[in-house]
Amino acid sequence: MEEDPETGNSARTERKALEKAKILQRERERKVFRLVGRVLKKPEAERSAEEAAALLLHREAVDELCRRQIRRNVLKRKQEEVFDEADELKSKVKQLAAAVKQANHLVVYTGAGISTAASIPDYRGPNGVWTQLQKGRTVSSSDLSKAAPTVTHMCIRMLHKEKLLKHVVSQNCDGLHLRSGLPRQALSELHGNMFIEVCTSCSPAREFVRLFDVTERTSLHRHGTGRRCSHCGSELRDTIVHFGERGTLEQPLNWKGAAEAANEADVILCLGSSLKVLKKYACLWSMSRPANKRPKLYIVNLQWTPKDDLAVLKIHGKCDDVMRLLMEELNIQIPEYDRAEDPIFKLATPLRPEEVQSHNREVLAAPDGLESPSVENQQPSEETSSLQGGWFGRGYNKGRRKKKKKAA
Repeated sequence: MEEDPETGNSARTERKALEKAKILQRERERKVFRLVGRVLKKPEAERSAEEAAALLLHREAVDELCRRQIRRNVLKRKQEEVFDEADELKSKVKQLAAAVKQANHLVVYTGAGISTAASIPDYRGPNGVWTQLQKGRTVSSSDLSKAAPTVTHMCIRMLHKEKLLKHVVSQNCDGLHLRSGLPRQALSELHGNMFIEVCTSCSPAREFVRLFDVTERTSLHRHGTGRRCSHCGSELRDTIVHFGERGTLEQPLNWKGAAEAANEADVILCLGSSLKVLKKYACLWSMSRPANKRPKLYIVNLQWTPKDDLAVLKIHGKCDDVMRLLMEELNIQIPEYDRAEDPIFKLATPLRPEEVQSHNREVLAAPDGLESPSVENQQPSEETSSLQGGWFGRGYNKGRRKKKKKAA
C-alpha cells in the first residue's frame, strides 16, 4: 500500500516544526540561564530592580544554578589536599601501628599516590594526569622506567618480611612493588605490569619479563607488542588493563590471590589511592558481611575517598611520611633500595637478536657487577620518540587530541 504523498509531506512538516520548536525552546532556556547566571554573580545590593524581578520570574533557573554551584563546591572540596598537623599525624600513626601489630591478616591496597615520590604522576591529585587534562592543560611525558621503588615500597616489603603483612593489592602498573623485592605470590597487580608481556596462546600463559616498558605500541583493546613468543611464535601482548577493560590474565593480575586475601583480612590499609576504581571491585570489601564482621579499614590519602565514612581511621599525609613514622613505631628499619638486589634483572628474559630494534624505550641498565641478560644490552633503535603509547601515554594523547580539535 503506497503512502499518500500529501500525508507524508504533512508528517515531515510536523516533525520539522516540532524539532524547530525544541531547538528554539533550548535556546530560550540557555538565554535565561545566562541572564540569571550574570545576575547571581553580582552582590545582592548591586542588583537593579529589573534584575531582581528577573530572578523572581525565573525561579526554577535560579534553583538549578544554585544546585550546580553546590555540586561544584562539593567536588572542589573533595579534590583539595588536606594535611594533618604534625602532632595529630603522630597520634594517628600510633593508632595505625597498634592495629598493624594486632592484625592477624593485614592486607594493603596501593594506588598511584605511593609512587609520586618516584616522580610518577598520580591521576586525581592537584597535579594528576586526569586533573590536568580536565583543565585543558598538557601533560608532560616522561620515561617511567627510570623510577625506583620509594620509601613506601620498601616499607611494604619489610612489613611482609617481618610477617606483619600478608598480601598487597595494587592498582599501579609501574612494577615498583616487584622491583622492591616483594615476593610475587604476595602481590596482585590488578591493572598489570609495564615490564611484563605474555603469550596467551601457550598453556599456561607464558610470561616474559623485560627491562623496558613493553607498552609502547599498545592501547585500549590493542595489546599486541609486536614481538613473538620464542616457544610457539604467537604475538605477545602486554598485561595492562585499561579503563573500561576487564582483566582476565592470571598473572600478574592475580585476582585469585587478591580475593582470597580480602576474604581473610581483618585489617585493610589503603595507601595513596582515591579508591574511585577499587571501590567498584566488590570482592575486595566484604560488603556482604555484617558491618561488625568486615575488615577494619585504615586510609592514608591527602584527598577525600568514597570509603572515608567506613574507615576506622583516615590519615591525611604523604605516604612516605606516614610509613616512616609507622616503621619507627614498629621499630623496624627501612632498607634502602639497592639496584644490585632488584629482582627484575634476574627475572628478565633477553630479547632475541632480531628483536633488539623492536622498541624505542630506554632499557634498565644492570648495576655494576651484574651482567644484563639482554642481547647487546637490549639497546633500543636510534629513532627515539616521545612516549605516546602504552598505559600512561594513552591518556596523555587523548588530552592532546581534544586540544587540537578545539584549536581547529
